[in-house]
Amino acid sequence: MGYSIGQVAKKTGLTAHTLRYYEKEGLLPFVQKSGSGLRVFSENDLGWLAMIECLKGTGMTLKDIKQYIDWFIEGDSTLEKRLDMFKRQKVRVAEQMAQLQQHMEKINYKIAYYSEAVKRGSTDDVLEHNKWLAAEKERLFGKQNNQ
Repeated sequence: MGYSIGQVAKKTGLTAHTLRYYEKEGLLPFVQKSGSGLRVFSENDLGWLAMIECLKGTGMTLKDIKQYIDWFIEGDSTLEKRLDMFKRQKVRVAEQMAQLQQHMEKINYKIAYYSEAVKRGSTDDVLEHNKWLAAEKERLFGKQNNQ
């Protein structure tokens, strides 16, 4: 079954402008055109769009995504290059996840801190009355930080 650009935009949440841009940049080399020149997207194209959005979501540049697609088109002679690309991206994603986990710990601390402050009606002496919060503050922000 073929999909119009409008149908694909609705299905994927991407704008028609973005889809045209991806095609112009060579990210959708498999999209067919109808006799009247309209784009006709296949299920396979939707799969490629999902992969493009996945890689973009991990911080991969469109240039690198294009390189992956080019290697895919080149065939089996590029298998190692593709494998290496995904291994490198996995490392980047793991680093991002570790950083996000650190951010989450700080946010959780703030939630606990302000929950305690709300119970007390003030931020005065919250850390003096809650040793866990005081220890968490030092662990997350250091001794000198006035967070």
